[in-house]
Amino acid sequence: MEFGHEVARVLPLFGTPAAAAAVRPLRIALIGNYAPRKCGIATFTTDICEKLREYYPEIAIDVHALDDPAAPLAYSGVAGTIARDDADAYAQVAGQINSAGVDAVWLQHEYGIFGGPDGQMVIDLVDRIAAPLVLTLHTVLSEPSERQRAILAHLVTRASRIMVMSHRARDLLQSQYGAPGEIVEVIEHGAPDRPFGRQEEFKARLGLQGRKVLMTFGLIGPGKGLEHAIRALPEIVRRHPDVLYRIVGATHPNLVAQEGERYREDLVALAEHLGVGKHVEWDNRFLDTPELLDHLEACDIYLTPYPGLQQATSGTLSYAVALGKAVISTPYVHAQELLADGVGRLIEPHSEAAIAEAVTALLNAPEDMTAMQLRAFTRGRETIWPRFAEASARLVDNAVPRPADNRAKHTMPGISAVLAMSDGTGMLQHSIGIVPDRRHGYCLDDNARALMLMNLAEGMQPEQRTDRTLVYAAFIQSAWNPDLRRFRNFMRFDRSWCEDEGSEDANGRALWALGQTIERSPDPAVAEWARHLYDEVVGIAESLGSPRAIAFAMLGACAVLRSDPAHAPSQEVAQRGGDILMRLLGEGRRPDWAWFEAVLGYDNPRLSQALIEAGTVSGQKEWVDAGLETLRWICDQQVSAEERFRPIGSESFHKAYAYLPFDQQPLEAQAAIEAAYSASQVSRDRFWPAHADAAWRWFFGDNDRGVVLADMATGRCRDGVTPRGANANCGAESILAFQLSYYALMKMGNADSLLPVEGGLIEPA
Repeated sequence: MEFGHEVARVLPLFGTPAAAAAVRPLRIALIGNYAPRKCGIATFTTDICEKLREYYPEIAIDVHALDDPAAPLAYSGVAGTIARDDADAYAQVAGQINSAGVDAVWLQHEYGIFGGPDGQMVIDLVDRIAAPLVLTLHTVLSEPSERQRAILAHLVTRASRIMVMSHRARDLLQSQYGAPGEIVEVIEHGAPDRPFGRQEEFKARLGLQGRKVLMTFGLIGPGKGLEHAIRALPEIVRRHPDVLYRIVGATHPNLVAQEGERYREDLVALAEHLGVGKHVEWDNRFLDTPELLDHLEACDIYLTPYPGLQQATSGTLSYAVALGKAVISTPYVHAQELLADGVGRLIEPHSEAAIAEAVTALLNAPEDMTAMQLRAFTRGRETIWPRFAEASARLVDNAVPRPADNRAKHTMPGISAVLAMSDGTGMLQHSIGIVPDRRHGYCLDDNARALMLMNLAEGMQPEQRTDRTLVYAAFIQSAWNPDLRRFRNFMRFDRSWCEDEGSEDANGRALWALGQTIERSPDPAVAEWARHLYDEVVGIAESLGSPRAIAFAMLGACAVLRSDPAHAPSQEVAQRGGDILMRLLGEGRRPDWAWFEAVLGYDNPRLSQALIEAGTVSGQKEWVDAGLETLRWICDQQVSAEERFRPIGSESFHKAYAYLPFDQQPLEAQAAIEAAYSASQVSRDRFWPAHADAAWRWFFGDNDRGVVLADMATGRCRDGVTPRGANANCGAESILAFQLSYYALMKMGNADSLLPVEGGLIEPA
């Protein structure tokens, strides 16, 4: 037995200060079942917390324990609890976690621990979390139900890192659930580090001297296969009368709720019927880990005769191997991997004969049993708590983005990205990576934005600016359908229109682009063209009902009024729009919701910006004040606890009183910057340039995933921030949003804040 101690001494040391130094001080939210709940997930979550605090005290942990209000427990040292069947509780804890500004959220997933069918309430939780999500998947099914597959596939799309405890689970995730291999890490279940070969000492403590002890531990239920082990006992006892089979663990609470202790009572009756009742000892408790380890140390052979073979992990199996027990098990996933190479013995399921043969073979040859125990102990050194803690700390650390490198480099964005997305017809909508995608053709929205950029862009050759301006202006001109008196929006690559009438928002944006061109075009002839077309089409504003379309039209009218204050049609557009927005604000406002609508859509700050600008040109202070108030409110919703810009995610659109953080899009940063500029023209509050600065830095990595979206050299911009990082595509909307943001910030006098990252775009992994 001394040889076992020698093995332990020569193994590498883990959890040392040098290892700890590689992990940054972090704050994480840990979600799952938690002690004192009696289940394997609760034990695992508690172990994570305790071992990280022991070996990596620089990692602060906020525990959010899933709780059953029907049987509430008293938790100690947790940040809060989540009522598992209460949908509102998931939204509340997500808000609490986001407000706390944690660096990552580590969620333990098992279908049965969350509310709803197959635990589907977990989806609403992860959709609301802004911090990087780390998943531990305790079950990865090879044959899931349709709903189970959908739930896990959705979780995979939200995760920055995924921990599984078997290579089989990793392979299933990649082949069946679409998980990228680079985010999936196999970290084996942690286990205790105790000396080898102390069976006799612990048998004496438990009064088991002179017995050959078999043991199974866990919540009791049909899934444990205990009936097969009991049926094997007569043959084992016939050869080894001193055998005692210890079944340690409480009946699963769900089974107790359904049928009481009938399953256990049937097993007791089976043992008596077979004449081995005196060879079975029942300890009907769920033991805390220290006591469980003492009981494990007192056994010679550990049995896991589970009939189901998809079980991805078993904590007690890991414990038994690490303590140097001879293990006999059916070949479920975890056992196949952990017991390979003679670490334990695998037997066919549902077979008492196989159990009897394997047990008696070991008991007949003590030297073989000792050799197996030593192989198990040696294998267990790979999973002891210091190693598990180190792997866990690195898992979380790798999920958290590095701080953005905002080294100063004052320059304006290049224009080549705009030119690359443009042709003789206009600016193409979409791209695949940085390559224009002709399949989706063109749209009025993007060409209106492109014309607005041409009115502002600096550093272009005059002939180049004129060429591009006329192409985008011609697109807008062609989009006008005089028969319906509406603008079309979408055009195919072959220049055929996809529709006769575009959306209200597209029509409103066309009015805005024409008004801005009247005010800002450096070419008088282009401004004259815009004034002519604007006067022809401005009447469409009277029929607009979409709040954003109304706001876009108001912004165009205000631009005209700044150059021609007596322009009556524009006065009417501004007045009508201001009246409608003020009415919507009065109807939509509630104590915690100072907004025009019950939903948050795209381009939210434009509603406030339109009120500010319309109030300014018409001298209506009430509108200006309402615009400033609502703009400040929406800005506050778009700032994280760390004062990082966090735009309203596209998944929030059209969901009442909801704010989901993804996907985050450049259009929202542009709207925040340009609205802040409008506010800065009527308010000396330093909040406005500060907020615009935060939105600008979002382009350069100061975002929830630390990804750089924009490249100053080319003027290119990625399409947004997703739960996993940057959307690699660089479409027209994103490029133009970035370009226009720059010029708004320049107008605000924030030139010193233009601090892009050296090196430009981060290429997608």
